[in-house]
Amino acid sequence: MRIVKWILVGIPLLLVVVVAVMVGNSYVEHKELMEQEKQEYPAPGTLVDVNDDGNRLHVYAKGEGDTTLVFMSGLGTSSPVHDFKALYNRLSNDYRIAVVDRAGYGWSDISSSSRDINTVLEETRTALELSGESPPYVLFPHSMAGLEAIYWGNQYPKEVEAIIGLDPLVPDYQKQTEQEPSFSLIIDLLMSTGLVRHDPEVFNNNFPAMKKGHLTEEEAKIARTIFYRRVQTENMKEEVDSLQGNAQLVSKQGKPDLPFHAFVSTENEEEYWSKSIACYARETGGRYFMLDAGHYIHLDNPEMIAEISRTLIERAREN
Repeated sequence: MRIVKWILVGIPLLLVVVVAVMVGNSYVEHKELMEQEKQEYPAPGTLVDVNDDGNRLHVYAKGEGDTTLVFMSGLGTSSPVHDFKALYNRLSNDYRIAVVDRAGYGWSDISSSSRDINTVLEETRTALELSGESPPYVLFPHSMAGLEAIYWGNQYPKEVEAIIGLDPLVPDYQKQTEQEPSFSLIIDLLMSTGLVRHDPEVFNNNFPAMKKGHLTEEEAKIARTIFYRRVQTENMKEEVDSLQGNAQLVSKQGKPDLPFHAFVSTENEEEYWSKSIACYARETGGRYFMLDAGHYIHLDNPEMIAEISRTLIERAREN
């Protein structure tokens, strides 16, 4: 009986020890690999200290032109530079393009600064300025970044020629819904311990630009390393906590005095999502285009979006 009792107690304890050792080893290896990957794949753009606190934001830019197109990522997009590539590559021959990694995204550092919309916008503007970019800008916000773009157009109308949203969030929608994005504790565990590295399909199936086949083998290799350190970061979680307050502030500012155009996904299950975007576009004198595409609309129809965007940009410049 004593032997049986020792077996019943010992086997579970042994399993716990084995799992703990495996997780611990994975964590240590993950930390070492992240440092190695940062050295092996440095930022392709410019890193700038926007708050004089040592935390830097990354701005990737290329192309030539009198107008700069600024691409602003949605919530949780681990590598905006790779996410927007399929679209900005089709526009960079005619315009200057810039992709700003917010704090906790891509090659940007994780920051302790607030995620209220005033702070986020000032960081974006300062990052562009310090990296050598200057207005006028045409903003291309995806999803949640729609709020920042609208606020930008209201606060600094001389800097923004037009907004071309990519299935963008508008304050009217946020007022009508109590739903907020949420993050998984299980994913937190898998990412922080590096256990996610043991299944390559996690990245393949959860980074949309990879899933849609828009990355070369080398780009996929780099985007994968960023994915391993930029999923559900603290800054992303703080953005969720600040979402309602930011939406309320943007709503109080009213609608910007410039056209808000938008490409809208028809696949969103929330019917009011597409209606709210269309309504917002009409009320600002903008146009909207309903596309049979998913929420990462710029990955499903990059050629069409680029072609229509050229027309919208030239009209804005004429005015």
